Amino acid sequence: MTARRIRIIEVDAFERDIRLRLPFRFGAATLEKAPQAFLKVRVEDEEGRTAIGAAAEMMVPKWFDKNPAFTPAQNVDQLRASIRAAAAASLETSHPTTLFTAARVNEIETVRRLPGNPLAAGFGPSLIARAALDAYCRMAGISFFDAVRRNIIGIGGHMLPGDIDADAAAAVLAGLRPAGSISARHTIGLLDPITENDIAEPIDDGLPQSLEAVITRYGNHWFKIKLSGVIDADLDRLRRIAAVLDRVPDYRVTVDGNEQFTTAEQLAALLARIEAVPHLARLRAAIAFVEQPFSREITMETPLGDLAAQLPFLIDESDDGDGAFARVRGLGYIGVSSKTCKGIYRSLMKAIRIRTGSVLGLFLSGEDLTCQAGLAVQQDLALVSLLGLSHVERNGHHYVAGMQGAPLAEKARFAAAHPDLYEQGPDGPLLSIRDGRIAIGSLGTIGYASGALPAFEAMEPLS
Repeated sequence: MTARRIRIIEVDAFERDIRLRLPFRFGAATLEKAPQAFLKVRVEDEEGRTAIGAAAEMMVPKWFDKNPAFTPAQNVDQLRASIRAAAAASLETSHPTTLFTAARVNEIETVRRLPGNPLAAGFGPSLIARAALDAYCRMAGISFFDAVRRNIIGIGGHMLPGDIDADAAAAVLAGLRPAGSISARHTIGLLDPITENDIAEPIDDGLPQSLEAVITRYGNHWFKIKLSGVIDADLDRLRRIAAVLDRVPDYRVTVDGNEQFTTAEQLAALLARIEAVPHLARLRAAIAFVEQPFSREITMETPLGDLAAQLPFLIDESDDGDGAFARVRGLGYIGVSSKTCKGIYRSLMKAIRIRTGSVLGLFLSGEDLTCQAGLAVQQDLALVSLLGLSHVERNGHHYVAGMQGAPLAEKARFAAAHPDLYEQGPDGPLLSIRDGRIAIGSLGTIGYASGALPAFEAMEPLS
């Protein structure tokens, strides 16, 4: 299939303030509120036809850049700057090109204009790439799944990294098959109450607060446990978590260091203490992998050593460029994250490398950055499902109740377009999770996983 060529002719950026129903602590940061960015992009094809597409993502402080010298507000301004720079760069291209090439060129140019933190600089390009793909799919009357599997997105050509063969890449894409549902991996934040007795301030909104209540309502079998790096505190919390999880049949967990461990020896000490606690035996056996234990500043100089033989390890924050995963494999890592905020084409290229490479045992995992109901969660779910992942971290629905800030008409459009994905709550659609799974068949609609567009007129322009 011949890749289609487009050019971006208009970019509008908006935001909505989001306040969390529960504080979410990850690593050293506690999130209570953050704006959600929305992009509306118009593309034009070689015949002069135009269409509008959209994308959305939370602008989460203290993840893209954890430098303590920056305030949370300054972190959010970094992401706004990335959107502005990416929008300006995308509009400077006057000739049509493939969606893949346009995204790659835009990311390279934006990172060049905003040196110092490629993870933050890549935020804007990731949104523009999604919105442009959404626009093209709507113009062509096809789904995201068809656009990728038929390689209408154009993965190939001179912008393809030299270690990926174009024909092999096309074959991998053609073989991708989205599932009708996916397991939700529930995030247990560092401040989250474990039992109902741990709740200091009950929230009367009908949604669960404690881990016990989450399991009762959603039936999760997959969980993600945040670690603090303080061994005694982590052990005490793991004991309390295990007491709840051990009531669940066949559960699995991932553990996220969120860059909180300073040495491999410190992490090894925690794992040894876990091994020595009989009540943690089942939880230890349930660990699927450990995510990003060390800060991004030291990860590339910190071999895992004997730790790599104990458990699989995955990078997330250290995955800030196209070659990061290849560099850390020599340190003992075998996993890497997929996040739409890092770019959908980077996730696709990771999957291609894993499926066509000579190294066995490498894996890709879907990780969340508080994806909100609506465009953000739908586009991420569609991507990880197409990549063949069986579970994905989902936490946005737990910390934010539904489509916060959206007018009633917008909520109604999304609920009607995706009745399998949402259930009706008191204030509109809520992500539906049953028996620990999310039904996502409706994401195969025309466009990038959304049969509706948000109400841009009800938003504030990007500040």
